[in-house]
Amino acid sequence: MARAAPRPCTKPGCTQLVHDGSGRCAKHPREAWRQARTPTKRITGRRLQAMRAALFMRQPLCEVCDGLGIVTLATIRDHRIPLAEGGADDESNEQAICAPCHEEKSLAEALRGRRRPR
Repeated sequence: MARAAPRPCTKPGCTQLVHDGSGRCAKHPREAWRQARTPTKRITGRRLQAMRAALFMRQPLCEVCDGLGIVTLATIRDHRIPLAEGGADDESNEQAICAPCHEEKSLAEALRGRRRPR
């Protein structure tokens, strides 16, 4: 039975020829598939509403702006450590922030998530 012609390894920069049809040489095997980490389950409903109300009673101003000496009303309950990165959905991991600060923080988290190895 005829065999396919050898091809270069698919690892960028490698010029080793591969004869077995796998696409990779012995130095650059493919990584085994691994399941993504399951993010923490979000709190919803009345329990979430009660937690938000309690947070805004304790901390009515945006914590990020307050640190910069700016007085801004907080409108969003945010997680200091994102749930997707293993943060807990409880009082120890929440902060009150304004919409512009939340947007900036969310953009930074999204960029960090795109750079994260899979």
